[in-house]
This record gives sequence, C-alpha cells and structure tokens, in this order.
Amino acid sequence: MSMLASLVRAYDRLPDKVPFGYSTEKIGFCVVLDPDGSVSEVIDLRADDKKRSPRALQVPQAVKRTVGISPNFLWDKTAYVLGVTAGEGKRTAEEHSRFRERHLEWLAGETDAGLVALTRFLESWSPAAFAPPAWPDEVKDQNLVFRLAGERRFMHDRPAAEALWARVGAEGASDPQACLVTGAAAPVARLHPSVKGVWGAQSSGASLVSFNLDAFTSYGHEQGDNAPVSEAAAFAYTTALNTFLADRNHRIQIGDASTVFWADASAAAAAKAESFFCAFFDTVAAEKLATLKIGTQLERIRQGQRLEEVAPDLAQGVRFCVLGLAPNAARLSVRFWWENDFGTLTAHYQRYLDDMRLDPPPREGWPPLWRYLIELAAQGKRENVPPLIAGEWMRAILSGSAYPLTLFSTVLMRIRADGDINALRASILKSVLIRNFAKEVPVALDPANTNKGYILGRLFAVYEEVQRAALGGNVNATIKDKFYGAASASPQKVFRTLDAGAQNHFSKLRKHGPGRAVNLEKLLTSITDLMDPGDDPIPAALGASEQALFGLGYYHQRSTFFRKHDDTPMTEASE
Repeated sequence: MSMLASLVRAYDRLPDKVPFGYSTEKIGFCVVLDPDGSVSEVIDLRADDKKRSPRALQVPQAVKRTVGISPNFLWDKTAYVLGVTAGEGKRTAEEHSRFRERHLEWLAGETDAGLVALTRFLESWSPAAFAPPAWPDEVKDQNLVFRLAGERRFMHDRPAAEALWARVGAEGASDPQACLVTGAAAPVARLHPSVKGVWGAQSSGASLVSFNLDAFTSYGHEQGDNAPVSEAAAFAYTTALNTFLADRNHRIQIGDASTVFWADASAAAAAKAESFFCAFFDTVAAEKLATLKIGTQLERIRQGQRLEEVAPDLAQGVRFCVLGLAPNAARLSVRFWWENDFGTLTAHYQRYLDDMRLDPPPREGWPPLWRYLIELAAQGKRENVPPLIAGEWMRAILSGSAYPLTLFSTVLMRIRADGDINALRASILKSVLIRNFAKEVPVALDPANTNKGYILGRLFAVYEEVQRAALGGNVNATIKDKFYGAASASPQKVFRTLDAGAQNHFSKLRKHGPGRAVNLEKLLTSITDLMDPGDDPIPAALGASEQALFGLGYYHQRSTFFRKHDDTPMTEASE
C-alpha cells in the first residue's frame, strides 16, 4: 500500500476525526453579535496558561494561501475580519475588503438569524471602531470566530452555515478524474492542504505534494493535475498526518526527521503496538510503560524474546507504518517510509539491539536513537547532527538492511576530532562492522582476538594507563589527546614513540612500588605476543574497518582499568 493510501486508511480509523471540509485551527477570540449586527462582547477563548495558548477549534477548512489574498469561511485573523493588525499591515485594507466582499457574496439571500447578523456586522463595521475596552489590544492578529448572542454554538456550527459551506466548498470544483489514491472518480485537489508540526518547517505548514515549477509538470498539466488526488483523499491524508504530528503518542523526533507512526489493527492492538514502538526509540515513553503491565513485556522484547511469546496478539495481523518527514523550504521531504507487520518490525529492532550490545554498556541503560545521533554531532549539539544520516539509519533499522556508510565514517571522524571513545560510539562502530562488513566483533574484551586493529587499540589503552599510573592526574594532554588519530590510522609512525615514552613512565612507576608496574608489563607482553611475528608487526596503515576495531579494542581494554585498581597480579581473565 502506498504512503498516501495508508494515511487515507488511517484517517478512516481516527476517533473523533475532523469531517471532510473542516480543519482544526488555533482560535483566540470569539466575537458575539446581536441580531442587528452590533458587537455584544468579545470573549477570550485562550487557555489560562502562561503562554495564553489559543483554543483548538474545528472550523471550515483553512484556505491555502501563497501570495494571493483569500479569506477563510466565517473565521480568520483580525487583518481579514476586522482590518486591524499589530504590525504595519501593508495589505490589511485589501485583505479586509476581500473578506467583506466574499462573505457578503456568500451570505446574500440567507435568512438564518446568525448569518443575517454577520451580514449586518460586515456592512456596518469600520476598522476605526476597534478600540478598548470593548476590543482588547491582545485581540490583534488572533484568529476570530463569531457567535450569536444568547447561544452557545459558534456561527460556523449552525446548520444553515454548514449547508452554506458545503455549497461554497463545491464552487469551482474540477471535473471528476480517477484518483491515484482511492481509484474513484472525483474532483481533483488543485492545491493540497498544508501539513503542520514538522520540526524546522514553516509554522504555517508545508506541502507534501506540490508542483510550482515547469520542471515538475508534465503534458501541460497545472498544479494538482500532474498527480491527480481527489479533494477528499487529499483532505484525509493531510488530516491524518496533522493529527499524528500533533500527538506525542504517534510522533518522535529522529534527527531532523519528524517521525510519525500508526498501526492498522483493532483499537486495542493498535494502541499497544504504537506504545511499544514509541518506547523502542524514546526513553520518556519507555519510562511511562515501566509503570504499566506492558513495561515487563517491553523488557522481555529487549532481552531478545520472540514477539509470539511476549505479545501473541501483536505477532500477526497488525500492520505497522512509519513515516519520517524533514523540512525542505515550503515543502516536505520524505526521509523514510516503511510498512510491514509489527512482528517483522520487532525482529528488526531486536537485531538492532543485538548489534549495538556492548560490555560495559552505556551508563544510561538503553539509550534512545537520538542519543546515539548526538555522538555524530559537532560539539554534541542536536542541531549539528548530519541531516541525512538520521533518516538513512532509521530506514536501515526498520528494514533490517545495511547501515549507511556515512554513519561509519562520521563516527570515526568525530573520534579523531575529539578523542572521545565512549560506549555509544563504540556500539555504533560494532554494529556497522557486524551488519555491513560481516565481521565477528566481540561484545566484551576478547584477550585472544588477533585482529591487528583490535590488538593495537588494546595496546594503545595500556600505554595510556601506564602514563596515567605514573603521572596521575597531572597531565595536560594524555597520549590519547595527542596521538589517537595518528595511532589508529598510521600506527607505524606512532607506536615506537609510545613505547619509548612508556619505558620512561615504567621507571617512574617502579619508584612507587613494583606491583602496578609488574601487572602492566605482564599485560603489555600478553598483548604484544598476539602480534604477527613478521619483520614489523605494526602495520603502516589501517583501513576503516580496522580503525573501528582499534576503537573497540581501546574501549574494551580501557574499561578494565576502571574496574580494577589494586596491585594484585592481573590475570588474563581480569583483563
């Protein structure tokens, strides 16, 4: 099933879904009108929170404005409704005039009391009448709706208004064509509704499907005719997408990709599958699940148990969809789209965990994907995460395919740049080696591993520990700070220097007692004995995969020094 078809299907299952022709918008104030069209009062609809957030109301669907002037039906911002704005408002008079003209045209001949009152208001209103106390200054630039005095429903909810909106919405409809999404013959949407809530995109919304240049068109078609999608299908997929983007239970952030997900199943199974997926990649959701019964099931999944054993109701018949969207000026880019059974998704997630498994593990337990992505960013800032890597990596995790090699090269580059070889970066290196290069990579320290990169990484960690043991914390820059990049790429140029420096450090260390020096010398010998006894066991250069194993060897060996600090002889098992 295509992405748009899946979203249309998801719209049909939405609880309390917005009907066709309507949208949920942020409304700040309500103008209450007397039957003669005079303003009875102006009601503040905003919340009492610190931000005074506007209320989300279901109103006639917002028009898609580009550079033209187009009013919304029975609601709009104050520049259109009242001809008033807080800024300069170079087009304010024109916008208000257009709102007034179009509504007087639409409302002509209507006999409903509310619509008649609105007609009289528009005929008599002047922007000069906007003044306190009747009109608070904070009304400016808010969206307004109307209501008839003595009634609780808004003007657009009156049956006469709904009937009028149905007629207005049908004006200018194109001839029916076969919809590419549903297959049914229906009027085609010239412009698709905006998608709002994508991180980094325009706050007014962006387009998922659009054609604005000749290069994007074909056979002389204009705008939506290039990919005919019916107005109903366009409304359905954008409504479902906007609903998911606004719901934390259906949305997580993966790098620059705003990721939405939903399950095609019964309400109970869908909610459970969606909760699991959110917890797979978001620690906040996992903490919430920990207080529920399925928190135990989540832990069993992470330990590798099959979904059939943990949650049999999700193993079959639950179709799951994941969509990643990223901003692209006034449009949206699809970073990834995945649809398959939830059981397949869970198996791929468990493979991802198994590939990332490391000993010692990260201190924070099960890090979310965004935490790994931070390790790819300069200065550890989320906004510096390379934009394409997050989406490519997430797609690979979902599909069980090879990881992007840019992930591999970026981790190696960051390690060389800042010298930080932590559990998260080591896990990424291990997972790429396993999945892309089919390497056998140890989870924990492997004293018998004879890979050149792994051995040299361990050796480098021992040299660093010898320096630390001899000099303590009185070192401005350790050998890792000075030599890690060169040692991992061109070891032959560095290791002779490191060995000579280690002998000096051993001399200082023996003055404090032989125990620690003896242990480190034995460890050093056990590692060098694993090297190829050729003319020069230290190679001139290491390839990318061996540089990764160098990092893993360093991480594994260095971690042992934080587990044991006494002066008893260090056996190979304790390494």
